[in-house]
Amino acid sequence: MPTTPFSSRRRRTRAAATLTAAAASMALLAACGSSADSAAAPAEDGKPVTITFWGWAKGTQEVVDAFNASHKDVQVKFEAIPSGNAGGYAKISNAVKAGNAPDVFNTEYGQLPDFVSKGAVQDITKLVSSELKAKYLPQSVELTTLGGATYGLPLDAAPQAFFYRKDLFEKAGITSPPKTWDEYRADAEKLKKADPNSRIGTFFPDDPGVFEAMSWQAGARWFSGADGSWKIDIKGAETQRVADYWQKMISDDLVRVEPSFSQQWTASLQKGGTAGYLGAAWGGGVLKSTVPDTSGKWAAAAVPTWDGQPASGMLGGSTFAVSKDSKKAKAAVEYASWATTTPEGIQARIASGTSSMFPASPALVPVAKAAFKTDFYGGQDIYSVFVDAGKSIKQGWEWGPAMGATNGAIKDSFGKLSQGGTIQTALDAGQQATVAELKNRGLKVSE
Repeated sequence: MPTTPFSSRRRRTRAAATLTAAAASMALLAACGSSADSAAAPAEDGKPVTITFWGWAKGTQEVVDAFNASHKDVQVKFEAIPSGNAGGYAKISNAVKAGNAPDVFNTEYGQLPDFVSKGAVQDITKLVSSELKAKYLPQSVELTTLGGATYGLPLDAAPQAFFYRKDLFEKAGITSPPKTWDEYRADAEKLKKADPNSRIGTFFPDDPGVFEAMSWQAGARWFSGADGSWKIDIKGAETQRVADYWQKMISDDLVRVEPSFSQQWTASLQKGGTAGYLGAAWGGGVLKSTVPDTSGKWAAAAVPTWDGQPASGMLGGSTFAVSKDSKKAKAAVEYASWATTTPEGIQARIASGTSSMFPASPALVPVAKAAFKTDFYGGQDIYSVFVDAGKSIKQGWEWGPAMGATNGAIKDSFGKLSQGGTIQTALDAGQQATVAELKNRGLKVSE
């Protein structure tokens, strides 16, 4: 499970320092504080190096406790902070400006480029060996490598998945989960015909991340940095295909439009009014804890695709980043690598057995799988679904350096879908807000 779904509120921020035009592309975002060369080794007096760490993910305290118990040279002092831009991200940004940021902190993949562009995190390339990189999914490494430099270590990946009620599908005469988006629509019509109150899923107006994952899966590339300029293409052909599809699903009343993880959504799942959930690997655990009374009725499948061939975007996922002013980068990377690549680190995080976290390190998937109780899914090995989905995550996607502005504008427009608003209007708003914010930061932009 990631630190937080992408529905976290993000506040628009301005850069702490103006970047030059040459730094506009990911390849040239080098104005990033101090170098990892200043990494601190264990103190000469024999005392351990103590690093500070901020995060919010479930199980983090247990990970810190396990690390501290097994390490003598490095100790971690953990502070829990709220998730999301209005909470944790805002606190981190303010701490960086004030010069009292933690040595290391968690950030979602989508937020990392924003911290990089503002010079809030260190380039840790020299501390991350090729052997360490090889332990992670290539797609996760790609999202933490900006312009050839490493700015974070991946914690989890979040391949898409489709969770559905087996009993409701059977009642509607649906014998297998949809493999294509055309089949998904056809199954939605069958469910509604069998029960006028039944819907196959929900479009979340408060969570642009779900739509972004589906655009990613379709082959869209909203952001790309090259030749000192950002290209913004939120309204490209692939995204338009996704937008048209979901607009018609909404217009034809084949899906609900409800906030993610809201009381309405939960009640609809509980009562059988919603028969499916388009989420990610971490959603398996969330669903299990949200509607425990429906245990045994759910199954997991690959997310539908346009041509029936495996393909996935990512909905969530987190990293560890080292703050710009930390003088203890080496110790911070030691902790982050232990937390993300060792069985002990993952076991400590998911010991409760309620999380369906999908580690960014494939070698640790069996550890996560062993800790997850499958009774809610009738004994199904849902991790086999996640493994296949992880392999199919499309490479080439980049997050922009101002996702707060992008997501804020899209979310505001999505909120009007039930009052006649359209997805297209939201995409237009997202494009305009992003371009305006990047120009405001002094970055070169092309459309």
